[in-house]
Amino acid sequence: MNHPPRRSTSADRPPLQSKRLLDQLRERIRYLHYSLKTEEAYLFWSRAYIRFHGVRHPKDMGAAEVEAFLTHLTNVRRVSVSTHKQALSALLFLYREVIGVDLPWMNEMARPTAPRRIPSVLTIDEVAAVLSRMEGETGLLARLLYGTGMRLMEGLRLRVKDLDIPRKVITVREAKGGKDRVVMLPQVLATPMSAQLDKARAIWTADRAAQQSGVETPHALDRKYPRAGQTWAWFWVFPSPTLATDPRSGVIRRHHLYEQRLQRALKLAVTEAGIAKPVSVHTLRHSFATHLLQGGTDIRTVQELLGHSDVSTTMIYTHVLKIAAGTTRSPLDALLAA
Repeated sequence: MNHPPRRSTSADRPPLQSKRLLDQLRERIRYLHYSLKTEEAYLFWSRAYIRFHGVRHPKDMGAAEVEAFLTHLTNVRRVSVSTHKQALSALLFLYREVIGVDLPWMNEMARPTAPRRIPSVLTIDEVAAVLSRMEGETGLLARLLYGTGMRLMEGLRLRVKDLDIPRKVITVREAKGGKDRVVMLPQVLATPMSAQLDKARAIWTADRAAQQSGVETPHALDRKYPRAGQTWAWFWVFPSPTLATDPRSGVIRRHHLYEQRLQRALKLAVTEAGIAKPVSVHTLRHSFATHLLQGGTDIRTVQELLGHSDVSTTMIYTHVLKIAAGTTRSPLDALLAA
């Protein structure tokens, strides 16, 4: 969700039309096509910063006030490293993109370093035990995420046009970092995914008959092609069963399946399977990568499938394998075997 602040000058951006500061922040975020989650987070931290300093305007504050706020988050509220970074990114964006301030103290602001942790990974038998307890759309989505290594939102935002069942290929659009990539569609999911498309098409047909607004389309596509969101190609593979109000436009339309539905279903399946280790939807992605490496797939291929910019990020799964494969023998085994 976090976006690094983009360096720019006032000449790079159109003049802000809004009068209120937070409306200007929202306007600039949308101009740069940041996600709704990023918008909500940046607005939250900007409000918190302003209220922390007695509702003073940020243009009247500087390095001392930013550092005081971040120190409060760390020492008093004891937020995580990722939360601290998110708050800092929000304030840097506010000053650079809205207020138009880019001073040296902003570049020298200390950024906390998150500890590198070994991810929780399920064994193949554990994955089988979990997936066997999941049914319906959430079960299919869980199998798809494990079978392709996609992130949760990448799977939920999958469009009909990006699913090529005959070629067993899925195109992941605008993934983390704004990059596209291609992943395999598991052979065993070809028939279930075809059935899912039939269900989605029935919903799309009903929406068209009821003259509902089309689904959300990225960036300015709806202005260039106003009817694109109403076409079958742009419809969700996993549509929500109900309509919802778009928080940005106020338009009532069909959203994709709500992420918490899968999270709740997975949590229940993990409990029923008697698995004690921490498991989230992202654990399926970790397990996908680890099992590919375990099966002999080269690390560069795994890097491309996961969409990692740097192979060092993918290398963390090799640490999991070294222990899991038992390649290092404990001296206690040698001692007791003697």
